[in-house]
Formats: sequence, structure tokens, C-alpha cells
Amino acid sequence: MHHHESDSDPGRLASFADVLAGELPGTWSSTYHPPEHKDDLAELADRVWDMDLVAESLAQHPLRHAAVLTREDGAQLVVLDRHDERDGFLIAAVAPRDIPREAFRGMREPDGIALSDDPFLSSESVAGDLLARYDAALAQVRHNSTDLSHEPDSTRPSQLERVVLTWQADGSLAAAPTADTAAAVLLANGFVHDEQTGTYRLSGDDTAAQARAVRQAGVQLAAQGITTALQHPAARPAPTATTPTAPPPQARTSNARSR
Repeated sequence: MHHHESDSDPGRLASFADVLAGELPGTWSSTYHPPEHKDDLAELADRVWDMDLVAESLAQHPLRHAAVLTREDGAQLVVLDRHDERDGFLIAAVAPRDIPREAFRGMREPDGIALSDDPFLSSESVAGDLLARYDAALAQVRHNSTDLSHEPDSTRPSQLERVVLTWQADGSLAAAPTADTAAAVLLANGFVHDEQTGTYRLSGDDTAAQARAVRQAGVQLAAQGITTALQHPAARPAPTATTPTAPPPQARTSNARSR
């Protein structure tokens, strides 16, 4: 039977992530972000390195809480609720902050996976599947970043080779004016061109259809060497004087057993 309470049970998600951290190869810490950490969760959702299962879930179910697993070298995974008829969770890679956007050009995302509610079995799936692909992707973007640092500015990839989709207040997605190739892909997947602003918008009235369109557009853009990113608007209202201060994240560190 599906645990419907999982969506609002922070202890279940936090406990699962804590045990999972101790089962992964290497040394990982687990940090739980409760609903009060709105800015942290929004920034985390922006950095989820996925254009498949987890991106579709986030398109339909905004991130209410999450647990971040951090390895000693800085690599991060995020554990979040699974919103379907099955028990368990979703887990995805988190893109590094310190890598220039151009380094991701043409890269396939190390898409996340679904997990059962057994952290011991789940650790095998993460280590043998997601973690292997994540480490390979990290190595590639870091290599790309090193190459970029040695290139003259005139030879660096244009920012038009990256499409950024920004969530709007009404649930739609908007993409800034972009190159003809990317524009054609967006239009073919349900985006509508706004002649006045030059932006391309995708309605959020049907979240399932919206998620499918984003996934399909991401695959087609990647085939053209164009990366895609989902983000929330950069500007957020400043907290008022009456806004309670969120407690610090609850960090747990576990040393994995040697294998």
C-alpha cells in the first residue's frame, strides 16, 4: 500500500537519507532541508541535474522538503518524495555551482532514478547506476571547464547554446529569446512565441503535458548541442521582520563501510 503520509513526513525521508548515506561508497553526510528552508529548496531545485523522471516530478510537485547527501569531495545527491502509487523515493544528482555554464554544453544529464523504501537495497542501485553516471558527468564537465579556461574569449561557446526555462508565478515556463535552432525545437514542443517580448512560453495548465514537453525539448536540444536548465526567478522577496528565522540544517555524517 502506498504511504500517502510520506509527502508530509519529514522523519521518514530524513531517516532514509541518513541510512542511505552510510551505505554509499566513500564518506557522505546527510542534511535535511525542511519546508521552512524555502530559499535553499528553490536553489536546490534549480541545480537538480535531470531532464527525465525527477524533472517531471518537480514540474508537477514543487519541492516541499528534501535531503541532500554530500560526499567528502563535494559531490551531491538529493533525495525527494516519490509522488506515485509506489513506496519509496526519488534521487538525483546535483550540478556543481563552481562550473561555468558553457562546460555543460552538449552534455547529457545524469538523470535520477526511483528507489524503494529500503535504503540498503537502494544503495546498490545508487552506487551501480546513478553514482557511476554522475561521476562520469562530473569528470567531463570539469574537463570541459579546464579547456574553457585556456580558450580565448572569442572561441568560447555562445550563451545562445544554452536554453534557460524559468518558472513563472502562474506555473508556466518562459524561455528568453534564443537562436533559431533552439526556437524551432521549443515551438515544436508546445511553446508559444510572444512577439512583444521575444520570449517563448509553455502553459502550466496541464502539468503532465508540460513535463513531457520539457523532457522532449531537452532531448531534442541536446541532440543539437544545446543544454537546457530549469530555474526559478532570481529575485525573491526579502524576508520581513516578522518572518521566523529557520533553524540550521540538521547535518548527519556517516562513514561508509569499506567494500
